[in-house]
Amino acid sequence: MTSENPPVDLTNCDREPIHILGAIQPIGFLIALTADWLVARASTNVAQFIGFEPDELFGKPLFELFVPKAVHDLRNRSTLLRGPDAVERIFDLELVAGRPNFDVALHFSGGQIVIEAEPASGEHGDATGMVRSMIARLDGATEFSAFYREGARQVRALIEFDRVMVYRFAADGSGEVVAEAVRSGIGSFMGLRYPASDIPVQARELYRRNLLRVITDVNAEPVPITPQRDQSGQPLDLSLSVLRSVSPIHIEYLKNMGVQASLSISIIVEGRLWGLFACHHYSPRCPTFERRSVSELFAQMFSMRLESRERQETVEYERRARDISDQLLGAVASDETLLKDPDWLGDILTNAIPADGVGVWLGGNYAFSGTVPPLADFRRIVRALNGTAAGKVFATDHIGSLVAEAHAFASDAAGLLAIPISRSPRDYVVLFRKELIHSVRWAGDPHKPVDYGPNGPRLTPRASFAEWKELVEGKSQPFTGSEVRVAETLRATLIEVVLRLADEASAERQQASARQELLIAELNHRVRNILGLIRGLIRQSLPAGGDIAEFVKVVDGRIHALARAHNQITDDHWGPAPLQALIDAEAAAFVDERDRIVVQGEPVSLNPQAYSTLALVFHELVTNSNKYGALSAEGGQVTIGWHRKAAGDLTVEWREAGGPPVVAPTRKGFGTTIIERSVPYDLGGAVKTDYDPKGFHAAFTIPARHLSEPRAGGGPQAIKYPRPAPGHAHPAPSKILRGQNVLLVEDSLIIALDAEDIANRLGADGVTTAATVQGALDSIEANRPTVAVLDINLGDRNSYPVADRLADLKVPFLFATGYGEQANLPQNHRGRLVVQKPYTLENLARAMDALGVGQGEG
Repeated sequence: MTSENPPVDLTNCDREPIHILGAIQPIGFLIALTADWLVARASTNVAQFIGFEPDELFGKPLFELFVPKAVHDLRNRSTLLRGPDAVERIFDLELVAGRPNFDVALHFSGGQIVIEAEPASGEHGDATGMVRSMIARLDGATEFSAFYREGARQVRALIEFDRVMVYRFAADGSGEVVAEAVRSGIGSFMGLRYPASDIPVQARELYRRNLLRVITDVNAEPVPITPQRDQSGQPLDLSLSVLRSVSPIHIEYLKNMGVQASLSISIIVEGRLWGLFACHHYSPRCPTFERRSVSELFAQMFSMRLESRERQETVEYERRARDISDQLLGAVASDETLLKDPDWLGDILTNAIPADGVGVWLGGNYAFSGTVPPLADFRRIVRALNGTAAGKVFATDHIGSLVAEAHAFASDAAGLLAIPISRSPRDYVVLFRKELIHSVRWAGDPHKPVDYGPNGPRLTPRASFAEWKELVEGKSQPFTGSEVRVAETLRATLIEVVLRLADEASAERQQASARQELLIAELNHRVRNILGLIRGLIRQSLPAGGDIAEFVKVVDGRIHALARAHNQITDDHWGPAPLQALIDAEAAAFVDERDRIVVQGEPVSLNPQAYSTLALVFHELVTNSNKYGALSAEGGQVTIGWHRKAAGDLTVEWREAGGPPVVAPTRKGFGTTIIERSVPYDLGGAVKTDYDPKGFHAAFTIPARHLSEPRAGGGPQAIKYPRPAPGHAHPAPSKILRGQNVLLVEDSLIIALDAEDIANRLGADGVTTAATVQGALDSIEANRPTVAVLDINLGDRNSYPVADRLADLKVPFLFATGYGEQANLPQNHRGRLVVQKPYTLENLARAMDALGVGQGEG
């Protein structure tokens, strides 16, 4: 080799254009037709089969060459070609009168119709019964090794080649013979590995597209296709050809192995090339077209069975791992000290993911179990892990690719799987595997120097296929994809409990940080809810007559009622507040003479949600009484009384006397809606109203869960809300909900009314609101929606059971919340759309658009 020669390496094969060799094998002929079925190309041996020289064919319509039935059948079959890789077959077809029949394959290539034919075999066996019998024997194999072996036996029985191998590809493109059926006396290739260069990249892609490849005689002369290039200078793409000629490099490769004929059938699993049935014969051999077709069908069935077995194995493994994850979480819930025991933790984790040792790194502290690297090297590994993708499980079978000089401890730890257990990348649980020293049995030296050969300045395939062993050191058994997925599940479990691993001082600091985040999230959530509430009050209070001064007065009064209630409950650390204080605040705001409102009842406190709801209700009652009722007349009086029922519920009564005659309203405004619907909707209680001419009377039932006994002290009763994320309004379709039946699950009546109005403005045919999980589920069964909006928090419950039911029914939905990135959705709803409160026309429309609902306009 001289310096003038270009460099030659194993990528030369990767660049060889094996799909446009411009020739076919001599066992048949090829004709390429234009879109209007005129002959554009032909193999030079066409006269041998149908009696016409190529020059006699060009430009002629096919019906002048083939008998009418053949043209009819070919045209019909061409209409069945679907997709870029489709090939249709016709057996025992008469093409030219007086000539033998042919087995024909038909496909499209570059806008041309390619017809390939070879003399018909005359075989007309029961292909369906044959494949069914082959599959039945295949299904009898229990282990994967027996399954592979039975597949090889069935293919060999069908095509009668000397050797049939099941060849499985590794991730790097190399492959291994995992099963074979072989004629006695010619040796075994079982267990041999072949470098990725033996089947180059473009060859693997062709195997994925064209499932069967036959080479009938390595010494046969290729038959050129004429003309080589069309009018645009393009050669004919033979990727899907059944007769495609063979690369000179591959011919040389087969000759070096002593192989005279070969056949390969692709094994496709989940859309990828899993492997091949690789078949060798040591003399020329051409299985009939029908047998090749049956073997291809069997390989497809084999692939489906293999995919099913692999999935079943993966599902069973991951199910066991989830059980272990649940065991871990359950054990820690009852005894958190277990997390400080690395031996226990290691035993739990290695039951799910086999490993030889476990190292825990948490806040600079460490714990070891089993066989692990030295502490200094463990620290180096953790630092290196911080440079990988944070928040994701990282696995390698070669720690040396992560840190330098890993060979020093490879005997104890050669591979690792790191599980991040904090939101920052500093804390990990790391599973280690020992070095797996093993011999790879290569079919020839994969590192063999490159020589120039008879095919010019490119790689000559190695001439020796004697077994060559390579000792692989410094690597562990690789972690599988299933094990990595299980690690992700364990990571979610560990993150839930890992903060309890720290010592008391560290735990206190973390709790302080968590309290601060909670405070921020609480504040942000309440600000968003208040904005949504005020926005709803403004929209719902808009007077029909357009009196701005009256509108401002009404809104101002309602907001002040909320403010007074908010002051009372925040003064008590967002805890229960006295009902008496609420009434006193409203009375002071509207009535100068305190004796005109008489209060009767024992001290009782309301939780914050009930307190805010009743603040609006009493505000509307006092306002209406001042305008139209007892408090509008001199001497009129209101009596407010309450008492506890036997079940613990609270009944609050409002009675008016001494006012003008009462007349039931003919139109219910927003104030009346608040009085009659707030308590049932927001609190799950009940309301009765009586428009007695002598005085208006209302009775409200507040469920016991909203009540608290008066207390002398105690800590705050905080409601936990995750932190919201900022949102931005964008122009959006105005009628995107046209034709939709919307379910709105929202536990605040005012926010629900506002969202209902928005949905109607977006064109919804109907909107159903529900404040509880059960109410929403009942509504779904009674009137199935076409789309839904679910508030995540519904008081003391969440809407996830509703989400589960909608998902089962395949009804599209999105979540709504004042939270943000802390809205921690369950695993089965990760990735669902979340719209931020307060609801606006823009953000709800954009969310519906992203959900794929409707054909919006505007």
